[in-house]
Amino acid sequence: MSRRKLGVYMIVQKFGGIAMRDEQMRAACIEHIRDGLNKYRHVLVVVSAIGRMHDPYSTDSLLQLTTAFSSDMKARDLAASCGELIAAAVLSAELKAAGVPNLVLHGNRAGVTTSGEFGDAAIESIDTSPILDGFEESRCLIIPGFQGVNDKGEVMTLGRGGSDLTAIALGAALQAHHVTFYKDVPGVMTDDPKQVATAKKLDKISLQDFLPLLDCEKPIIQKRAAMHALDKKTPLYIRGICNPEEGTWVLP
Repeated sequence: MSRRKLGVYMIVQKFGGIAMRDEQMRAACIEHIRDGLNKYRHVLVVVSAIGRMHDPYSTDSLLQLTTAFSSDMKARDLAASCGELIAAAVLSAELKAAGVPNLVLHGNRAGVTTSGEFGDAAIESIDTSPILDGFEESRCLIIPGFQGVNDKGEVMTLGRGGSDLTAIALGAALQAHHVTFYKDVPGVMTDDPKQVATAKKLDKISLQDFLPLLDCEKPIIQKRAAMHALDKKTPLYIRGICNPEEGTWVLP
């Protein structure tokens, strides 16, 4: 199979903090990865930090290690990036224990070059070469989300929800079949199911119509990431991490 045709045979799977929060949830992630490998042959996994808020390895917890981070954004970003690195290492080990060979790519090997401000960097470019080389070694690759490396080799983070942007940007650069997001809801809902009992799941929605739904306090994915998907015409699939029913296709 040529590298040029790789996208037809690969998907990106994005697992957020809820999906990564404990061993039981990660077991569900592993089954989704197995399924992806069976259907598409190559899977690129992007992970967020484990858990949320006050969980020990969440981004919020790491940023509370010292008040000095408030005056040193470079150090703050370096600490913040560790949450995704830990998540990648944990999932990698558990995948191998479950009989799923994989390879973690991070730092320069992830190919994500950033620029701009620490704490809210932009993705300047993506070099797919190390990822394509990685796929020659393993059918399953894991990349920590939320981060890249600038031209000085310094780690920069992409802002709140930046792992979503990592997943979509990598999917677009690799021309993946689609990018799947695993959430604690079954898909894109007409309303917040925690507030509206009659909320229904949509089977399909256009990216253009999807964007206004992200103008809320807790959007289902980062709006900046969704705008990148619209710009690059990257199909998205949003589904529940523990729900067997079909999710929602978000299409260009």
